Amino acid sequence: MSSIFTKIINGEIPSHKVAENDKFYAFLDISPLQKGHTLVVPKKEVDYIFDVEDELLSEMIIFAKGIAGKIKKTFPCNRVGMTVIGLEVPHAHIHLIPINAEKDMNFRSEKLNLSQDELAEIAQKLRNA
Repeated sequence: MSSIFTKIINGEIPSHKVAENDKFYAFLDISPLQKGHTLVVPKKEVDYIFDVEDELLSEMIIFAKGIAGKIKKTFPCNRVGMTVIGLEVPHAHIHLIPINAEKDMNFRSEKLNLSQDELAEIAQKLRNA
């Protein structure tokens, strides 16, 4: 059975795509901690990030680095935080979150409730960055 992220990558479930290449897909988190909160996933379905092959994992970090640059340019912040939790979806993924303080990455915080139009606008800004 495919993960929800594989279904997103395959276009079976809609998403707000930020970037894509032959190996990775980046899209906005639908329950973001901050505007610009983006998920980076490998197209190859692997449950645990540290089970991703070394070369692919290296490429994933480099792909995420490019997305982080777009986030920082679009949403002025001190840093773009990166975290991997990996418990909620059985498909390796990286969270990229614009932050000004550590508390901005607290996953127990209330999530932003953004409309589909707002998410679409954010994704467009990031793609154009």
